Amino acid sequence: MKLLGLDTSNYTTSCAWYDTESGRILQQKLLLPVPEGQAGLRQSDAVFHHTRQLPVILRQLAENAGDLRPDAVGVSVSPRQEEGSYMPCFLAGKCAASMISLTHGVPLYETSHQMGHILAALFSADCLPWMEPDARPFLAFHVSGGTTDLVRCTPDAESVLRIEPVASSLDLKAGQAVDRVGLMLGLQFPCGPALEALAMQSSSKKHMQVKLKDRCCSLSGLQNQCEQMLKKGEAPPDIARYCLNSVAAVLSAMTKAAVTEDTAVLYAGGVLSDRLIQQQLAALPVQTAFAEPAFSCDNAAGIAIFAARRAALCQS
Repeated sequence: MKLLGLDTSNYTTSCAWYDTESGRILQQKLLLPVPEGQAGLRQSDAVFHHTRQLPVILRQLAENAGDLRPDAVGVSVSPRQEEGSYMPCFLAGKCAASMISLTHGVPLYETSHQMGHILAALFSADCLPWMEPDARPFLAFHVSGGTTDLVRCTPDAESVLRIEPVASSLDLKAGQAVDRVGLMLGLQFPCGPALEALAMQSSSKKHMQVKLKDRCCSLSGLQNQCEQMLKKGEAPPDIARYCLNSVAAVLSAMTKAAVTEDTAVLYAGGVLSDRLIQQQLAALPVQTAFAEPAFSCDNAAGIAIFAARRAALCQS
């Protein structure tokens, strides 16, 4: 079976081709162009750029994959798998996926951007058995520019995974903190990779004091503390390291507060492609799994995997 996945997030236009027989996934992505010094785009601009970029990446995908005649199409249509979750940027992908489905006469399966992140991480970490109907529930973090979510994922014969919220950030999201600190230090948005490279020049182990409320965190103080460090003349590598150490400390505390003895934890989302954060989370005394960077940042691979599973369920 061959599946096409589309994802039009607030950061990246992406498509993926999944061949279930070979287990191979091909991806094409283009970041949305963000003016220098800015931390994102208006939704109207995001829709415009997705509309321009989708034909480009689909053409590139066809050059690598060959004949793009899918057996089914998957697309993300919302940020989360919950009622009322909506962002206009996903309309671009939904429109393109609907046209491909209609013209090829194949099923269209809609899901959330968050589901895509979780399934892509499972694929990358060689943990796809975690989503089998008879598998036990697991915890998953989705940490990116717009989310710092901890969710419980229960395998489901109809919806693939039933995703239920466990905890989140009460204010600033981890990705927002990373980008705002990065911009403060003169880096280009999105700032994650550059901030990590800068932090690697420091050996500081300092981080913010972590306080949780009902397992939920607060990150607004992190930006303020980094601003104060910069005003005091502290070195940019130390500030970058403090920021990433703090994110790792917060996620570690949330993990410890939610995990039980036999619960596995999956870490997904663009922020969690950071190796410094991964190293600290991997040291926790729980079963953990991480995605490779190509499957951790925004991508359509998990959307194609979702379409494959839904198509298989419909055939059974």
